[in-house]
Amino acid sequence: MENDDEFQARGRALSSPLRLRILRLCLHKGRTNKEIAEALELNPATALHHVRTLLSTGYLRAEEPRTGNRGAKEIPYRATGLSWRTSMPNAAPVLVETFLQEIEGLRPSEIDVWRLGVRLNEENRTKMMGRVREIFEEYASGGADEDGTATSILLAHHLDRSAD
Repeated sequence: MENDDEFQARGRALSSPLRLRILRLCLHKGRTNKEIAEALELNPATALHHVRTLLSTGYLRAEEPRTGNRGAKEIPYRATGLSWRTSMPNAAPVLVETFLQEIEGLRPSEIDVWRLGVRLNEENRTKMMGRVREIFEEYASGGADEDGTATSILLAHHLDRSAD
């Protein structure tokens, strides 16, 4: 059981779209600070600050050091999966902003989007969202396909006040 300080530190760690993007980058493959900085077009010192925050809160773990191109020791970091199991109060703005940053520059053909409007009572709405959550849980808990392509899904559900 985590204490209040740990809970708050974890909440702060996940409150940054940049840190969520780092977790996504390190989900399927260990990446060094240099690789993270290059992929996100960051100064390496800035990337290291965020990496250290994610390490100290358990969202990233260091893998075995390796030797880089010039013989220097490099430490790859891998996401632990803890963020999937962490409750994020008021997460919608951060998750939507992260999603928008991640799809920036993609062609429309590279993004699948569905939009559905339905009128459901509380019981059926809860049932529908439970089924969707079960599908997400199934794939989140399964291992990565060796021949797979990294993919990301954002599901946003909201009450449609304009339809009342």
